Amino acid sequence: MNFITYNVNKSVAWITLNNPSSENRITQGMADELRQTLALIDQDDDIRVVALTGAGDVFCAGDEVSDTTQDSLEEARQHLQSLRVTPAVNRLGKPVIAVINGNALGHGLEIALACDIRLASETSKFSFPGVSVGTMPYDGGTQRLPRLIGRARATEMLFTGRVIDAVEALCMGLVHKTSSNVNLPDMANYVTGDLVNLAPIALRYVKEAIKKGMDMTLDQGLRLEADLNIILQTTSDRTEGVASFLERRPPKFTGT
Repeated sequence: MNFITYNVNKSVAWITLNNPSSENRITQGMADELRQTLALIDQDDDIRVVALTGAGDVFCAGDEVSDTTQDSLEEARQHLQSLRVTPAVNRLGKPVIAVINGNALGHGLEIALACDIRLASETSKFSFPGVSVGTMPYDGGTQRLPRLIGRARATEMLFTGRVIDAVEALCMGLVHKTSSNVNLPDMANYVTGDLVNLAPIALRYVKEAIKKGMDMTLDQGLRLEADLNIILQTTSDRTEGVASFLERRPPKFTGT
């Protein structure tokens, strides 16, 4: 790996965007490595939670600047496609935690939005500055941001490119928790540690119900929720959950 680092500790896969000299800006090489790593994680049943962060004091400042104005429309499309990583993040059936250790701008914010939980340092800044240079999000920003914080707030952020701080991001629901830079790793370990101990199949089905339900009617979503719940009754983890409750002991889920 030339642009990211990757390690697994206690069933938590840690992915770090590792090009701090460029503020961890996304290049085609970094995007390729991210997609490959996420595909491997998706097939590894021993990994239960994924944490995504950045090296240095920036999460991700966007993309590496490149001039595609002279490219054909097809060349421009292929270039953008080569940089897209949020479909691979969103495809994971495991919880994905964005540990935002600094600024998340442009494409960096799009990646954070594709994660399930966002933890941020108190010094983090967030924005979509694309309109100031005549461009716009291309990896889900215009779709995920309104679904997360509401149309009105998302429209203002996307139209103006205004930078918001961690306090405002927390208030509008853009991030779930904030912490000092020093304490952010401990908070991330606490959250990932809690998730690792939960039933992995149940977590996967909850994630599926949330994601698919957003694009369904309420009645369709309720039926999906009920169907997934019924399937869970057939798993060994459900049996273990009931037994551990009755025996007043911590459960030992196996993901089966």
